[in-house]
Amino acid sequence: MKQLLYSHGEPAGIGVDLILFLSKLKFWEQVNASIICIADQELLESRAKILRLKLKFKELHNLNNANKNKIGEVQFIKIADCQDPTPGKLNLKNAKYVINNLNFGIEEAIKNKKTALVTGPIQKSNIIDGGFKSFKGHTEWIKKKTKSNNVVMLLSSKKIKVALATTHIPLAEVSKNITKSKLIKIIQILHSGLQTRFNIKNPAITVLGLNPHAGEDGKIGIEEIKTINPAVQVCRDMGINVSYSISADTAFNSKQLKQTDAYLAMYHDQALPVLKALSFGEAVNITLGTSIIRTSVDHGTALDIAGEKKPSLGSIKEAFNAAEIQLK
Repeated sequence: MKQLLYSHGEPAGIGVDLILFLSKLKFWEQVNASIICIADQELLESRAKILRLKLKFKELHNLNNANKNKIGEVQFIKIADCQDPTPGKLNLKNAKYVINNLNFGIEEAIKNKKTALVTGPIQKSNIIDGGFKSFKGHTEWIKKKTKSNNVVMLLSSKKIKVALATTHIPLAEVSKNITKSKLIKIIQILHSGLQTRFNIKNPAITVLGLNPHAGEDGKIGIEEIKTINPAVQVCRDMGINVSYSISADTAFNSKQLKQTDAYLAMYHDQALPVLKALSFGEAVNITLGTSIIRTSVDHGTALDIAGEKKPSLGSIKEAFNAAEIQLK
């Protein structure tokens, strides 16, 4: 049977709350895969008590013993101890807990092609300050652990899909991290991912320029002329349906949206504000170019509401649905 491993992320955030509330819904039984939470039982039980949710928790010592999902029952496997289950209260000691859970999920997804990884929101600063100085985000960590040459972060909703040429780096470093060879590979991965993960036969990819007005023929920057468009040309010669770079300020009009299967943005905050304005809480983060299937929510840890009220479950539902569908 298919398995969806859930690494809930920061224990002080709403990642735990999401899975607990989700297990009470009819959706839980409708997912055609066993959902297994990678978590400390004490954390799960204490958060359920705080949220006043009556749930059963079934510990697994072997993933092969997982059963079909039952409403009101959460199957879990414990990999590490959570140091402090208090919602909203960060603890640097839990950085190792978060990483150990994540690593286990990645390793199992590598070993078993019927296993996908779904990740909850993490607090990057807490992981870095907790001893993992090189940590930049889920996508970069998965790239490292799966020994992938190139990975692409794709955020997808029913209204729009956005991929990123660079991810979690300072804006001042974006230009030097965009190279012709890297862009060619990213476009190839995006093209292939849209075909295999979304069954789009000939996906239309719209590329955003780095500079205002896509450089305006080199008057406001030369990256489009020297790097981006030459990479696009190589991909077009391969038969990929990809546009030359266009100005980001007009790229999301209704006509262009209808013509585009996915946008390729040059940096994190170039297109994600548009996606989140259109689909916040309904989008899913998908990692392309790696050997595993990994999806995630499109939002953060929401420390201010953890353990206090029911969070929106739209994105976590989409993450589980997307992961299950992508498992062959």
